Amino acid sequence: MSTAVIGWLYGIVTLVVMFSGVPIAFALGAVAVAFMWAFMPGAALDTVTQNVYEEMSSITLLSIPLFILKGAAIGKSKAGHDLYSAIHAWMHRIPGGLGIANVFACALFAAMAGSSPATASAIGSAGIPEMRSHGYSGKLAAGIIAAGGTLGILLPPSITMILFSVASEQSLGRLFLAGVMPGFLLVALFASYVVWAYRREYRAALELYQRGGERGAQLEERTWSFAEKTRMLPKVLPFVVLLIGVMVALYGGYATPSETAGLGAILAMALVGVVYRVWRPSEVKPILTSTLRESTMLMFIIGMSLLYSYVMSYLHISQSAAEWIVAMHLSRWVLLVAILLFVVVLGFFLPPVSIILMTAPIILPPLKAAGFDLVWFGVVMTIVMEMGLIHPPVGLNIFVIKNVAPDIPLSDVVWGVMPFVGLMAVAVLLLSLFPGIATWLPDAVMGLR
Repeated sequence: MSTAVIGWLYGIVTLVVMFSGVPIAFALGAVAVAFMWAFMPGAALDTVTQNVYEEMSSITLLSIPLFILKGAAIGKSKAGHDLYSAIHAWMHRIPGGLGIANVFACALFAAMAGSSPATASAIGSAGIPEMRSHGYSGKLAAGIIAAGGTLGILLPPSITMILFSVASEQSLGRLFLAGVMPGFLLVALFASYVVWAYRREYRAALELYQRGGERGAQLEERTWSFAEKTRMLPKVLPFVVLLIGVMVALYGGYATPSETAGLGAILAMALVGVVYRVWRPSEVKPILTSTLRESTMLMFIIGMSLLYSYVMSYLHISQSAAEWIVAMHLSRWVLLVAILLFVVVLGFFLPPVSIILMTAPIILPPLKAAGFDLVWFGVVMTIVMEMGLIHPPVGLNIFVIKNVAPDIPLSDVVWGVMPFVGLMAVAVLLLSLFPGIATWLPDAVMGLR
C-alpha cells in the first residue's frame, strides 16, 4: 500500500473515531496503536510505553502542571474577583469601562494562569453578572469574556506556546516574548470594540427611556471614591508583583522555564495563603484537585498526540505531505493562507494542544523552506487557534461561558463572539503586514538570531 493511501486512511480513520464521541486522547492513541499493528513491525507495539515516555520526558513539558497549579491557586481563590473589581472601580468613568475592565482583567489573569478556560471561568463568574446588572446585553457580556479568555493561550506563560516550542524546536523565551505585543494588540482591538458596542447599547437604552420606556440599567451610574479605589489595591498588587517577578526570573536569565513555573506555583500558593487565608486542607484541596485533573487530562492528550505524530512520521505520512505541499510551488503567502485555513478548520473540532502536535510535522517544514520565521508563525497560529476556541461547533470557551451563565441562550453566546473572531482575523492580517509586532520584542531582549 502506498504512503499516500496510508496517509489518507490515517486521516479518515482519525476523523471517524473522533466524531464517534471517543475522547481525543483515547481516539489518537487507539488510531496510532492500530496503525502500528497494521503497518509497522510487530516489535513496535512493545515500545508504545517507551515511545510515549521518551516523547514526554522533556524538561519544557514539566512546566505545564506547575503553571496549571499557579493558575488554579489564583482561580480557585477570590483573586480573580478582586482583580476584576479593582480594574472596574478605576475604569468605570470610561464609556464601556466595565466591559474594558473585563478585557483587562482577562488579560492579567491569563498572564498569570496560562489557560483560556480557567480565565473565562474565573473572570466570567464575576464579570458577566456584573455586566448584566449594568445593562450590558447577554450577547455582549458573553462575547467579552469568551474572547478575553482566549488571551490565555497567547500571553506568557502560555501552555500552548510551550507545546509549540517543543514541536517546532524554537526558543520558549522567544515565543513567550513574541506573544506580548500581539497580546496587547488584541486587548486594544477588543477594548475599542467594547466601547463602540456599549455606546450603541447605551444610545438604544436612552432613546427607549426618552420615548417613555423603562429606565435601563445602562443609565444608572455608580461611583467609587478615591479611598474606596485605594482600598482595593492591596489584594491585587501582590499578584501583579508575582507576574512581574516570574517574568523577570525567566527573561533575566535567573531561571529556566521549568524553574520559573515552579517558582510561580510556590509564590502563588504562598500569596493565596497570606492574602486570602487559604491554608486549611479543606481549602487547599480544590486547588490541588483541579490541578491534578487538568494536568492529567492535558498530559494524557499530549502523550497520545506525540505517539500519533511518531507513527505519522515513521510511516512517512508527515514527510510525504510536506513534500507534496512544497511540490505545489505555491507562493509563500498563498502557502501561509492555505495552512492557516487548514488550522482554522481543525480548530472547529480540536483543541490547540492536538492541533499543534498533529500538524507540526506537516506544516512547519514547508513554512521554514518558504522563509517564514517560525517564532512569528507560532504567534499567528496561536491567534488562529484562539478563533477556534470561540468558534462553533466545538469552541471550548463558548461552553465555559454557557456553564458560567446558563441564563444566556447559546445562540446569543455564539453571535456575541463572532465580532471578536473578526477582530482576531484583523490581528492576523496586521501581523502579516507588520511582522515586527511579534518579532521586535524578542529580538530587542534576546538579540538577533
